[in-house]
Amino acid sequence: MKPSRDMTDLLAIMAALRDKNTGCAWDIAQDFATIAPYTLEEAHEVMEAVASGDREDLREELGDLLLQVVFHAQMAAEEGSFDFGGVVEAITAKMIRRHPHVFSERRHWTPAEVKANWARIKHQEKVERAVRRGEVVDQPAGILEGVSSALPAAQRAVKLQDKAAKVGFDWPDVMDVISKAEEELAELKEAVRSRNTPHVAEELGDLLFVLANLARWHGLDPDMAMAGANAKFQRRFGLVEHLLHARGKTPQTSDLAEMDALWNEAKRM
Repeated sequence: MKPSRDMTDLLAIMAALRDKNTGCAWDIAQDFATIAPYTLEEAHEVMEAVASGDREDLREELGDLLLQVVFHAQMAAEEGSFDFGGVVEAITAKMIRRHPHVFSERRHWTPAEVKANWARIKHQEKVERAVRRGEVVDQPAGILEGVSSALPAAQRAVKLQDKAAKVGFDWPDVMDVISKAEEELAELKEAVRSRNTPHVAEELGDLLFVLANLARWHGLDPDMAMAGANAKFQRRFGLVEHLLHARGKTPQTSDLAEMDALWNEAKRM
């Protein structure tokens, strides 16, 4: 086969990879559970490509993420539950349903009205899904319901806090968030001194939750901020290794004091 812009060719490639007789042994061995971590990984790599500003990299990473969708759809088709066309039909139906002001009523809504209607329709969809699954639906939905537990923890924290903030449960000023972070840091220090690991985990989680809230106040994605810190650390440590190499040494043959001094030099560089 040759590279193609035709979606049907990608679907054919995936089907060929999963063919029980002539396909790829690794692809054939996969199921929904084993592929799901790769799907999440590819989504994060899309985020990284966006942060880099490299559009060619973004094009490639979006292709990798699309392949994950095709992979799941192929496995579903094999078991007879749905196929890729069903995925496309579901999302097109959802977009039309959630945008009546564009596709049916044809009237102007403010951004606030769009968000309110979106939330109302999502809630109705959740009720219908619960009915389909035979779940109890007579209780009113909680404010924080609907935030996926599958999200990365920091992103989920931001969404939970954002929902609470919409009903007035929020700090009046960003400096209050800073003060809360300082309070949580003090509690974390006490937990570390106690050498109680479960307590340390709890207090560390509290601090990270507050820091995610600080990111929300500034309209930042905490995972993206952490990704930037990771990249900076990797870049600076690479400089430390380079400077050590110039001295004929490696991190393994150096002590902390020497590496710390070179770290400070790397920061200046």
